[in-house]
Amino acid sequence: MIRPRPSSLHALSLGLLLFAANAAASDSSFVLEAGPQNLDNYFPSYLANGWFSTMTSPRGTESNLAYMVAFMDYAKDDIARPAAIPGWSGVDYSTGKSSAGQFWLNRTLLSQNAFADYRQTLDMHDGTLTTSYRYTDDSKKSTRVEVTTLVSQADNHLAATRIAITPEFDGQVELSFPLQLWAPHQPRFPIGKMSGDEMLAAVAAHNMSVTEPVNYRTADRAPVWYHGDTHLLDGGGDAHSQTLWLDGQAEQGLHMAEAAAVELPKGLPRAAQVQFVRDTYQLALDVKLDVRKGQTYTFTKYVAMSRESWGGDAKATAALAAQARASGFDQLLARHQAAWHELWKSDIVIDGDPEVQRAVHSDLYYLLSNATVGTAWPMGACALTPNYAGHAFWDSDSWVFPALLLLHPERAKPIVMFRHRTMQPARERAAQYGTRGTMYPWEADPETGVDHTPHYAYDVYREIHVNADVAIAQWQYYLASGDQAWLKQNGWPVIKEVADFWVSRVNYDQAHNRYEILHVTSPDEAYDDVPNDSFTNAAARKALDIATAAARQVGEQPDPKWAEISAKMYVPFDEKEQRHLDFDASVPHDKITWMGSSLVWLMYPNLDLPMSDAVRKNDFAFQLQELKVHGNDPNEMMMVMLASAAAELGDGKTAGEWLHRNLIGFLKPPYNVRSETASNNAGYILSTSAGFVQSLVYGLSGLRLEGDGLKEAYAPVLPPGWNAMTLKRVSYRGKQYDITVARGADGKVQLTRKAL
Repeated sequence: MIRPRPSSLHALSLGLLLFAANAAASDSSFVLEAGPQNLDNYFPSYLANGWFSTMTSPRGTESNLAYMVAFMDYAKDDIARPAAIPGWSGVDYSTGKSSAGQFWLNRTLLSQNAFADYRQTLDMHDGTLTTSYRYTDDSKKSTRVEVTTLVSQADNHLAATRIAITPEFDGQVELSFPLQLWAPHQPRFPIGKMSGDEMLAAVAAHNMSVTEPVNYRTADRAPVWYHGDTHLLDGGGDAHSQTLWLDGQAEQGLHMAEAAAVELPKGLPRAAQVQFVRDTYQLALDVKLDVRKGQTYTFTKYVAMSRESWGGDAKATAALAAQARASGFDQLLARHQAAWHELWKSDIVIDGDPEVQRAVHSDLYYLLSNATVGTAWPMGACALTPNYAGHAFWDSDSWVFPALLLLHPERAKPIVMFRHRTMQPARERAAQYGTRGTMYPWEADPETGVDHTPHYAYDVYREIHVNADVAIAQWQYYLASGDQAWLKQNGWPVIKEVADFWVSRVNYDQAHNRYEILHVTSPDEAYDDVPNDSFTNAAARKALDIATAAARQVGEQPDPKWAEISAKMYVPFDEKEQRHLDFDASVPHDKITWMGSSLVWLMYPNLDLPMSDAVRKNDFAFQLQELKVHGNDPNEMMMVMLASAAAELGDGKTAGEWLHRNLIGFLKPPYNVRSETASNNAGYILSTSAGFVQSLVYGLSGLRLEGDGLKEAYAPVLPPGWNAMTLKRVSYRGKQYDITVARGADGKVQLTRKAL
């Protein structure tokens, strides 16, 4: 297909965009690379735009697992889990048939001989993955290969893979452009009804039966966090128009559509042979063409996605793919890059620590890759991957939401809107447990909001601090936006019914004239069914205070019980040691856990329990001691909070040490994918990326959202060696600021704000 020549004005605009992209690419903190050493040591990343994703892979051409926002599988006896959509990014290449057979790129074993000069680059500023190498197959034919893949940040339905081949021989080659269909994952465990012992036994039996090589480095959680199924309802292709399309449906779930339009090289020596191929596991266009040594041939596969409530059927989706092809790859890429560049205008810029700078850019990249605008969807604990079954935890409200709120409020808003949208299932769950108001689940289906906590984790229904976390996030959005209409229509109903829940859930201890919350699971989850978990009680108290304040803002009469319970809420405290307790003193604090203690979370920015400097210091010291004595392979959700806690104490040196400690082990090479702990492969944990961002946005800056403004609640600090940290384009109540924490000539750290 011949595209019209762009106008000179369009060409100039495109040139300026590409110039800006190249200039930004010179900032190495936005670039992560894989080299030959990663061919057998590769932890996959993903490309995503909040609406759909694809995993990455070493060759850059594989058909990878891909997912769509809140597109869930509801198989019998299982929990809701993300249904893998047909793999869309793959392109395969063969140097043709010979006496030795036919060899395909994606079936060639990874080695430095077969993939010489290997390099793969994730450019986070542009949102692209580029892979290049000299591919030599078993027939000794060599080809230079370069592949670029993107998921459009500007056109949410679109993505593309472009492959350029430069054969080092004359002859015929073959390429395949598939939409990959996935077999149902086996085995499929009845997670919805299995006990913990049954689940562990089933996983152990499965692991004993596995004889094939481990796929990359993520197989340790695969037996539980497998993908759900998408069934092909209809599909087809057309060799003449070089298009593919399909309609599908998640198991007992929503419908979806996917399509591809392939652009062939222009000026081929002779007409290429294009054939539509369909078999059990793919719809594909196969292309055969004669090539000449040293000449480069470029193919582009444009892909479009839709799902029920977002886009149309296969026919409409195929039209989107064809339209993208007509506009061309350069335009798609330029629009995509421009959208990413706009996002990066809100940034965290560090002067003096390249390692932390690169880490915070990768954390922001993953958060932005999973955020939507104008929706009411949360963000799954592990992004658009199957880990933790794509469910929404408190991570969405208390970790991801605050990290985005000041830098990208439009991308934080869907998280609080999700809780308003799913109030009814939360009401029904409250009734199930004999309480009033709303009782949000520990693991919520991101589409329906219904509780899908695995049966083996049933006892976690007591981890009810999630209800307070939800209300706190609602109020934080109001404080940041100042949107009275939103508060009255959306935030207030959520806040009120959460407060009603706490009124019905507390117990009054007449002997001590105090309110208690019994039978809860601590955030340090090994402590199950304990009385008066300090984090839970403190969060509940804050939620009740928020309800009183919100009622007055919207002109409603607050329930007097809210203030009464808040004033008399018991938060366990050791008078002798002048520190908080994790929970009631009647429960021994002696278990080996992956946190050691949860006291540091009392200093968490969204909660920020008021306490004296001496108590704060003692709490922090106890947390560190328990981490050594009772901690085992600690969860980074606790670890990333230590930098914030140190900053609250005014200790920039210790804050910097903990920032760097969170770069070791938790960031999986080559693409800084954060894992839940340093030693496990439970990757793509968005909460820890968000926690790291919060350590800077709220920790080092000392900033807090309060009723009377964005306040400097703590003196700002900087680690030794840092000259400055700038929070670029912070949004607060309709205005934007650059907020800089800098060390002056006298060495004193100060915070300044510059209105934009």
